[in-house]
Amino acid sequence: MKINLKLVAILALAWLNYACVKTPVMSYFDSADSTERMQLPYLVNVQTVIKPDDILAITITSLNKETNDIINFNNINPLLTTTFPGQSGSMRGQPLGFLVDKEGGVEMPMIGKVNLLGMRTDQAAEMVRKEVEKILKNPSVNIRFLNHKFSVLGEVARPGVFNLLDDRTTLPEALAMAGDLTAFGNRKNVMLIRDYEGDREIVRINLSNKDIFHSKYYYLRNGDLLYVEPLPSKGTYAEQKVQLAPIYMSAISTLAIVVTLILNVVK
Repeated sequence: MKINLKLVAILALAWLNYACVKTPVMSYFDSADSTERMQLPYLVNVQTVIKPDDILAITITSLNKETNDIINFNNINPLLTTTFPGQSGSMRGQPLGFLVDKEGGVEMPMIGKVNLLGMRTDQAAEMVRKEVEKILKNPSVNIRFLNHKFSVLGEVARPGVFNLLDDRTTLPEALAMAGDLTAFGNRKNVMLIRDYEGDREIVRINLSNKDIFHSKYYYLRNGDLLYVEPLPSKGTYAEQKVQLAPIYMSAISTLAIVVTLILNVVK
């Protein structure tokens, strides 16, 4: 009899705790049809060009390994890595890279200064390749931005600042880099804050809708900030111990009185 009464009390408290918290919705792209083919947003209007104070990773490969190592010194030397306070994700310990000066020039070992101002990374790579051909045979050149970044805050597993290497980083990829949304992340109301050289735009994105694939915000830009709001249920869950303490105490007291009375009757 004593064991059964204790079991009843435990089950009653468990039910009371469960009934006060709603199960959060965790699905993405609910409205998408598995047979539907979608056209992604066109990228021509978001291609980024090189500006003064940009930091570039310029990687050159050829058959001459010694020369490659000299030219790529800023990219491969582990002593030339930087870790700034607050950095996280893919920005931690990044190479020093090549700084673009005020005139748009980049000073490279054995090559000299190359002006890359206003070029896309593919155009800049072709320009550098032509210069490298003067000292190396059949070189290959790859250029990426090192100082372009985006931030993810709120209800994600790993909030932080991450490198934006090119113009093809998508919103789902950005959230994946941050470890995905937590169980309490609001997938229907993700905030994106974008800066247009002084003009700030704030938009709300519904990740459960397939329209995100057609949105101009599908691809991230340098400086974008993503904020994942918590579901209302998180506040209920986090504060329930305080909110429900009087109820718990009242329920426990009532159950204790009932159990005592029953035990007295049994005796």
